[in-house]
Amino acid sequence: MRKIFAVTALFISSTVLAQDTTTLNEVVVTANKFSSKTTQTGKVVTVITRQDIERAGSRDLAQVLTEQGGIYINGYTGSPGKDKNIYIRGAKYDYSLITVDGIPVYDASGTGSNFDIRNISIDQVERIEILKGSQSTLYGSDAIAGVINIITRKGGAKPFGISGTAHYGSYNTYRASLGVNGRVKAFDYNIGYSGLSTDGFSEARPPAASSAVFDRDGFEQNSVQASFGIQATPNLRISPYFRHTRNKADLDQDAFTDELDYTSSIKNLQTGIRNEIGIGNARLNVLYNFVRTNRHYHDDSTLSRNGFYTFNTSDFQANEHFAEAFVVYPFSQWKLTAGADFRRSVTEQLSENNYGTSKMSGDSISQRQVSAYAALNYQSETWNVEGGGRFNHHSEYGSNFAFNFNPSYLIRKQVKLFANVSTGYKTPSLYQLFSIYGNRELDPETSLNLEGGVQYFTKDEKVSLRAVYFNRYIKDAIAFFFDPVTFESRYINQDEQKDHGFEIDGRANISDKMQVRVLYSFVDGEITTKQNGKDTTYFNLIRRPRNLLNLSLGSQVTKSLYLNAQITAAGERQDLYFDPSTFQSVPVTLKSYVVVNFYAEYGFLNNRLKLFADLRNISDEDYSDIYGYNTARFNAYGGIRFQF
Repeated sequence: MRKIFAVTALFISSTVLAQDTTTLNEVVVTANKFSSKTTQTGKVVTVITRQDIERAGSRDLAQVLTEQGGIYINGYTGSPGKDKNIYIRGAKYDYSLITVDGIPVYDASGTGSNFDIRNISIDQVERIEILKGSQSTLYGSDAIAGVINIITRKGGAKPFGISGTAHYGSYNTYRASLGVNGRVKAFDYNIGYSGLSTDGFSEARPPAASSAVFDRDGFEQNSVQASFGIQATPNLRISPYFRHTRNKADLDQDAFTDELDYTSSIKNLQTGIRNEIGIGNARLNVLYNFVRTNRHYHDDSTLSRNGFYTFNTSDFQANEHFAEAFVVYPFSQWKLTAGADFRRSVTEQLSENNYGTSKMSGDSISQRQVSAYAALNYQSETWNVEGGGRFNHHSEYGSNFAFNFNPSYLIRKQVKLFANVSTGYKTPSLYQLFSIYGNRELDPETSLNLEGGVQYFTKDEKVSLRAVYFNRYIKDAIAFFFDPVTFESRYINQDEQKDHGFEIDGRANISDKMQVRVLYSFVDGEITTKQNGKDTTYFNLIRRPRNLLNLSLGSQVTKSLYLNAQITAAGERQDLYFDPSTFQSVPVTLKSYVVVNFYAEYGFLNNRLKLFADLRNISDEDYSDIYGYNTARFNAYGGIRFQF
């Protein structure tokens, strides 16, 4: 912790200054499902603009998101093939909902059904809106800690435009993208491709006392996207889309354990259509989204033996159908948002190894949800109040309800006071319901969220400071239970989770050319669970830092030259290591670390063509996000970006 504060003082006193800050009156859509200014909502929203994404250089989505306050992605600088688990305000990773263009996306084949953000290439992203706190009223299941809305690129303003990037750097990493977009009368389009190839580095870290040299674990990604817009009439817009990503990765077996022939291949397809219909002053949205995920893991153990299997192969397939219709109706100073949605999840899973075969298949491995929701929003020059509720019916456990009440008050257009009282829920996954450890009697995990804060900003919007306190209580949390009498293992509703913390988000335009941003978050939590028939309470925010600091400082030195320095400082984290020799989970402490990145770009042809350099972990910090696994040491990339 002392190290983090020392870095803060040093960095703030430096002369290199920050990335652009977004204006406080920027329009966002995620908070209410309709366009509103950030000053007109009491919800905590963070916006990552297209300019921010471009100035992230060669960083991917996980790295860009971790540079925002209150978000920590485990393994964000680890091997590209390693899972990227998102923790918003310290909550469990499957309590964060990912939406793409406002539409929830899931992976029904996973243990927790959470979506893997590696299936979205950052080259295809226009902006990101991060909405913190429980959002189950408008977005349903999984939105206990917050929503990350990834907004993809759309058609341009002229008949034809072209843009692209080409990067090369450490670990023999190549990355390229190419996109075309345009608008012709009532038709617009955006079509893009992006590819990534890297030799990578070893996912697993060699044991400290070992002289072994582990092999590199490479990664490949190919991604295509196409979206179209048809303004059929002044009151009818039709927008079909298609996205497909394939990731191939080399993997290691476990902590401190290399593997030479363990690979994964993940395919993700997203397609659907969104229709927007004007009916008088009201806007009706009708949409359908389909997500198919195929994950294949293969280890034939001919080149190396992991000690358990001579071969091991697993296939996971999942289909997610999501349909929604909602209307936004304004009247006087009020806006009513009301709608209904339907979600169906299906999975098939097959695992084979030298010990046997495990299979989940058939139409019975599915669940359905039907929801109806409504929210009423009142806006005046000083007051903004939103209240609403959602009724959800699930095919297995029955029904549940969620609500929110969110007032904010603006004082002299410079100080905003806000509060939020809301409930959230997460439905059991198909694995938790139907696997060999499944329990069809599971109830949803539910939460009560309390939040309050204050935001100050100057009239010229050059300075902003936001402070937020949050408290989250989760009951009926799903736990993996082992019965020492019957030796049965199954999922049950058992745990209670209590978390609290605060966040500080400060931004300032030092001058027209220089900006600074400071983000600090603190989180603490404990779980109450049954052990030996008794309630036991202990700290359980494994792999999540209590203290997280992000600093960004930069300068538009000239019209063509931009410089940016960024620091992420994370405090100590606790982890659990499963010792294969004793078959016990051993608690370990991961040391705090500081990562310093530097970015520079120079523009030509009125900044339509830019050369850039991206230097990461320039102090060559040696640390682990997960015990026994590697993270990237000093690495550097250079490239070109163009838009015509």
